[in-house]
Amino acid sequence: MIETNKIAAEAITSGGNHFFGYYDKFPWNRSGRFHLGLRTGFADRQPTRDDVAEIGMVDTDNGNEWIRLAETTAWCWQQGTMLQWLPSEPESTIVYNIREDDRFYGIIHNIETGEKQRLDHAIYAIGEEYAVGLNFARLHHTRPGYGYADGAANTLPAAHPDDDGIWRIDLRSGAAELIISLQTLYEFQTVPRMNDGPHWVNHLTVAPDGSNFVFLNRCQFEPNVRFNDRFFRTSPDGSGLRLVHDNTYFSHFGYFDETTIVGYARTPGTDRQEYALYNLDDPEFHVIGAEVFSSDGHCSFSPDRKWMLTDTYPNADGNRILMLYEMETGRRVDIGSFYSPAAFSAELRCDLHPRWDRNGRRISIDSAHTGTRQIYMLDVSSITG
Repeated sequence: MIETNKIAAEAITSGGNHFFGYYDKFPWNRSGRFHLGLRTGFADRQPTRDDVAEIGMVDTDNGNEWIRLAETTAWCWQQGTMLQWLPSEPESTIVYNIREDDRFYGIIHNIETGEKQRLDHAIYAIGEEYAVGLNFARLHHTRPGYGYADGAANTLPAAHPDDDGIWRIDLRSGAAELIISLQTLYEFQTVPRMNDGPHWVNHLTVAPDGSNFVFLNRCQFEPNVRFNDRFFRTSPDGSGLRLVHDNTYFSHFGYFDETTIVGYARTPGTDRQEYALYNLDDPEFHVIGAEVFSSDGHCSFSPDRKWMLTDTYPNADGNRILMLYEMETGRRVDIGSFYSPAAFSAELRCDLHPRWDRNGRRISIDSAHTGTRQIYMLDVSSITG
């Protein structure tokens, strides 16, 4: 069942270009007053090593005032600078990435005291005690639009090196160590199609309780053909590596609980691509919404896990559809439609990347339907309760 219940989208930024980044992070602080974002002076090309993005936040209790906090040259259009609130201090401390001498590092920044701690490696995803990171220079090479330009390691010296892969960063000391190498992934239950071409990792995500994290291992095995996806789960120290899904295609995903994720993927044993709930500890999976979903989207769950939030890429009319899916009933509710201008396509695209607030009453999106990138807020409490 598909319903339409349009919700007004309020622009909380204006002038220039603003965006938050990815869909799997909380842009609001704990009290819900401040919404993080980036501000740029252009939107019509890829950022270079010298292009600065201003890091700031919107004061939603004070006329959506933009408050400048810092700046960075380590950012991209799809995922920003991994800007987010520190899980252990979500009211007044933020985390983001910076560039120094064309290498990339994470910064923990208390916005009340101004105190900053530099981590020994750039972060991708973060829990209360640790973060995980990857080589954003390699990612820029293998997946343009997701990494950072002109990093010191922006080459491919080997297809699956043993000194590159996933790093674990201790949030107390800032120390980083390589815990899973690309060589390890290459050797792990490898299949012939992944013997050729460069390997990389992307979309690292830490479980809500930090007990595990998940990621994609990708390989460009043939030019001009979509890369191959493998989806893994592992313990925080890189041990207990488990291949959860290996059916060539695995796209966006999000945690339902500590041992279950939803992912849009090619369903095991079939050629169909659809949303399913995957158990991270055994082969069990369960397809959801087959009657109401027909495309990939950026999926996440409300805090009470009753609703899945997701979106689509542009349809035949150039519109991106924003929707809610009720887990118990299978009901899909379309809450918005946002035009995607032709100038915002390919690597410059402005995906909606919908994000929940911390109580499940509001969501925010990035959109360019007015001709510039801006951040919008929608109050969905009339639906979610």
